Amino acid sequence: MDSPEGGAALPNREKALAVAELSGRGRRLSDLLECAGPARPSYRYALAHPKGATGPGLRARVAEIFGRLPNGVGHRQVAMEPRAVDGERIADKTVLKTMREMGLGCGIRRETDYHRYSSYKGEVGETFENVLGRDFSADGPWQKMGTDVTGFRLSFGKAHLAPAYDFGSKEIVAWSVSEHPDLAQQEEMLDMLMAAKPEGARPVMHSDMGWQHRHAVYVGALAENGFTQSMSRKGNCIDNGATEQVFGHIKDEFFRGRDWETFEGFKADLEAYIHHWNNTRRQVKLKGLTPVEFREQALREAA
Repeated sequence: MDSPEGGAALPNREKALAVAELSGRGRRLSDLLECAGPARPSYRYALAHPKGATGPGLRARVAEIFGRLPNGVGHRQVAMEPRAVDGERIADKTVLKTMREMGLGCGIRRETDYHRYSSYKGEVGETFENVLGRDFSADGPWQKMGTDVTGFRLSFGKAHLAPAYDFGSKEIVAWSVSEHPDLAQQEEMLDMLMAAKPEGARPVMHSDMGWQHRHAVYVGALAENGFTQSMSRKGNCIDNGATEQVFGHIKDEFFRGRDWETFEGFKADLEAYIHHWNNTRRQVKLKGLTPVEFREQALREAA
């Protein structure tokens, strides 16, 4: 219904304020209420109960958590922190409403061309069957893992990230950031991975059919350290969906809308984000724990 001045419909509180103002200018209250819409009891209630901001005591905390990353974080990420750290009993919807009132929003992921790096170079090297078959679920850490290579276009040129991602703990357990997606990058990532692997662990390592993952050095390192190798089908990125999803989060939260003048600066900032992912970024699927908290808890329980 239109307002007394013929404009668009207003929420009850705003209607009541408009009616009160016009009534003070000599307009008849009964005529105004009939035109504006709210019943007299609703009008009186709206004036007597002005609506305040949602969660006013929460706003500083919301701003602090949202501001940890250059592109912000979603409301679920924000809500998990006060619950886990501060012991607050707070609903996701309350945080979402607070963020909307504060004008805070996290962008939605969109398909772009900056992550379309392809490492497939034809039938070269050894291939392996798809052991996982898109079943990325794991009860604990160091059971199922994934790896891939993604690229970033920047002012200085290109940079590439090659991580090893644990499907159980959601932790990026090893990585290499390089200007070149070469074998040296894979060797750096593998050295970090083997140094972190718990004794006795025999995980599945899933990847695409990129040349790096079929190279004798890569295949041999996994086999010697108790890994079972698994590969996506050619041209089937959904087969490696768990790792691709991590790349999407990195592009959204860390990379989108930013640029770096030097590779060294980009690498330092990306590795700082990976530390944030592992140690600070809470996950709904981990029941509000960070990846490191989940891994340490799982390994303690298994000991």
